[in-house]
Amino acid sequence: MAHELPYLSSYKNVRTLFEKIKIAKVPEIFTQSFLSETIGLKASSDRPLINLLKNLAFLDSGGRPTPSYSALKNENLAAIEIAQGIKIAYKPLFDANENFPTLNSSEQKGLVAQVSGSDTGTTSKIVGTFRSLAALADFKAEKIIEETFQNTPPPPQPKEQKKHIENPSNLRPEFHYNIQIHLPSNGTEETYLNIFNAIRKSFQ
Repeated sequence: MAHELPYLSSYKNVRTLFEKIKIAKVPEIFTQSFLSETIGLKASSDRPLINLLKNLAFLDSGGRPTPSYSALKNENLAAIEIAQGIKIAYKPLFDANENFPTLNSSEQKGLVAQVSGSDTGTTSKIVGTFRSLAALADFKAEKIIEETFQNTPPPPQPKEQKKHIENPSNLRPEFHYNIQIHLPSNGTEETYLNIFNAIRKSFQ
């Protein structure tokens, strides 16, 4: 079955969009007016950027910013959030090949055509849009975080309480969780900072 994948006819302003989001206020609703007047992208070809943000789960169906949108304003989290958004928007590609971002342009076009059934022109636009987004994403840090939580055992279940407890008001159960994080040996200080900030955000 062919899968529909998001794309832009013109993706030259993708980087500008996220740079402006980082410094602009968070709107109640991300409208075309906000895109034009606050973000500064006024061309009619820029309007599909709003739907792209919805595909990436940065806006809900009504155009309201999600918590992930707010994280785009955090310099240490933005690249990881974009990577997570890409995995949502292009899930069929990652299902077909989890290493899709590392493929060369020709290999990506082949897989896009296979997964979406698109014609040559649309295939090129899908790949162009994907690569414009991927240039802003940190898939390595996102993958480390994903694997960390997948490999973390579930917290222990509390033991069954006795039916008759004399002073239930004095009970103060406490739970402690140990999470192991395997950091890449060749990572930079910025990579480590992104990882720990993303984990901290997950527990807020």
